[in-house]
Amino acid sequence: MTWQQQQLPSDHPPVNSGRVGLLVVNLGTPDSPEPRDVKRYLKEFLSDPRVIEIPAVIWQVILRGIILNTRPKKSAKAYAKVWTDEGSPLLVITRDQARGLQNRLGDKVIVRHAMRYGQPSIPQELKALQEAGCDRILLAPLYPQYSGATTATVVDKAAEYLGDTRWQAALRTLPAYHDDPAYIEALEADITCQLSALDFKPEVLLLSFHGMPLRTLELGDPYHCHCRKTARLLAERLVKVEGLEDLRIETSFQSRFGKAKWLEPATDHTLVAEAEKGTRRIAVVAPGFSADCVETLEELALEGRDEFLEAGGKDCAVLSCLNTSEAGMQMLETIMRRELSGWI
Repeated sequence: MTWQQQQLPSDHPPVNSGRVGLLVVNLGTPDSPEPRDVKRYLKEFLSDPRVIEIPAVIWQVILRGIILNTRPKKSAKAYAKVWTDEGSPLLVITRDQARGLQNRLGDKVIVRHAMRYGQPSIPQELKALQEAGCDRILLAPLYPQYSGATTATVVDKAAEYLGDTRWQAALRTLPAYHDDPAYIEALEADITCQLSALDFKPEVLLLSFHGMPLRTLELGDPYHCHCRKTARLLAERLVKVEGLEDLRIETSFQSRFGKAKWLEPATDHTLVAEAEKGTRRIAVVAPGFSADCVETLEELALEGRDEFLEAGGKDCAVLSCLNTSEAGMQMLETIMRRELSGWI
């Protein structure tokens, strides 16, 4: 008789195991667009030493003394412009991506979602998966391009949870998928579809990735190289699409913060420069974002568009991220099934 077949002691704690879990993770969001909630979110986000690589003894004085007393009100206004009846766009879309994956993967895996900063938290959702019997979990940061400030900090938070966990689940981490054929094909299909639906023909397609301080590249972070490779592979495919042969494709980096030198060219400067040199029709897409958020819906679709038009442009369309599009969900299913190989 095996030990599993033996009668357990009456005081033995309940055991639930043998299931496979998938936790999809995105950056995060405040609980509401109110300044107090935005301040709480920014405090957590900007206190992460991987996000701000300045000694804490110096940075915390700046953060608490200046930034958290000024930036929350400005950021709250930006969030308020894009907030929906269901809540934060990023949270809603990430939730729907998880639900879509659950439907596609079936009952072989339990799918949940988490935010690196804010709620639902990574520890909370890892615990929920373990309590549901998952002793094998795929941690899936939805960042196509790897950076220490994104993917790595998700792993850090998961490790923090595991450090306090007696019975640890086996954990796999979704690798960067910046050059994955499934990702590039999904971008091509979705962007082509959106461009064909426009009522004007863009002269330029601007690929806007989230910016990072230049110092991260100099220290060995592969993010810039990953973005450039995504842009190159995508451009190679798009220019072969009928009707897009003459489309000029450019790459830029958005969301600069602070006085440090950041990756260039900057998206806001590029939009103005394009208009000033005669570009009248432009389309912008953010292929590094897996879901629309304040950076795409407010920074690009509102502020960026206005900057282009005010500088002399005529038409500006900001395309949606992959979100829960058919192309996007097919891509997510493909890469998740691959990374779950051997478990399901």
